[in-house]
Amino acid sequence: MAEPEIECLEGPAADRPGLDDRPAGPAVRVRAEHFHTIYDPSVGEPQPWYINDHTIIRDESGRWHLFGITHAEPADPFDEIEFAHAGADDLHGPWTKHPPALTVDRDYGETHLWAPYVIRADGRYHMFYAGGGEDRTAAAICVATSDDLFEWTREPAGPVFRDGYDARDPMVAWIDGHWVMYYAATSSPTGGNYVVAYRTSTDLRTWSERRIAFTDPARGTEAGNTESPFVLSHNGSWYLFIGPRPDYVGTDVFRGESPYHFRIDDRVGHIAAHAAEVIDDGALWISSCGWGQGGVSLARLEIGRTAPKTAP
Repeated sequence: MAEPEIECLEGPAADRPGLDDRPAGPAVRVRAEHFHTIYDPSVGEPQPWYINDHTIIRDESGRWHLFGITHAEPADPFDEIEFAHAGADDLHGPWTKHPPALTVDRDYGETHLWAPYVIRADGRYHMFYAGGGEDRTAAAICVATSDDLFEWTREPAGPVFRDGYDARDPMVAWIDGHWVMYYAATSSPTGGNYVVAYRTSTDLRTWSERRIAFTDPARGTEAGNTESPFVLSHNGSWYLFIGPRPDYVGTDVFRGESPYHFRIDDRVGHIAAHAAEVIDDGALWISSCGWGQGGVSLARLEIGRTAPKTAP
């Protein structure tokens, strides 16, 4: 399979606790510049709407497409039953609203539509998303395909796998000669530590058993602080973006030497963003969105090094 185009975004960063105590050489720091709104789904509507977990991809002609959870304010996550679709010639807009990309299909077993992520492979677009289901300990991760990013067809065989608690927020990347899907879950499908799980595949349909890339000390079910995982390769290192941490509009960034293992102690940034994605259009950008956020915003993402402090 051809390697996919992968977009990524990120936001402001804070130094890792204890950074100044490290004697060795410059520390990695991840940060974002000022966020500016690029797309507001409320325009032309009689009431405010929001975009939550989303994905941005550039088509073969160079036009940008945005897909995301959408709903009228106030937030009602279990009534999020359609995916927004908008297009633009320039990443920064103006964006044109299109009809919904998908609407919930009860006959397919879907109870809601959460967190689309779109890649291109084998001449088609593949949209991975969380379709829920009545059993939240075995929530469905689904896929639909399209030739043009407008008309989508669900995989006839059904969800590609199920996991819990409320398995959601898939992100797919081509790494080490296979596909890797990261997603938010808990250490046990019935609850436990919030984790970033991952599975691997060679055909985007048959996925391995789950493994764990990141474990958070916090425990529970439902929403947690390992949501919206995004993994980025940059200058020989790997970066994991997750949140909300510790607040709704907050994304933490962790750095690792492997795309399959990140530690809680390896935080290298904090960005004031929700459900962040990273996008590369020659420069790195990070997005933010969410309930009550007025749409989707972008900021320049900076991944650099700060010189260590020297003794006076």
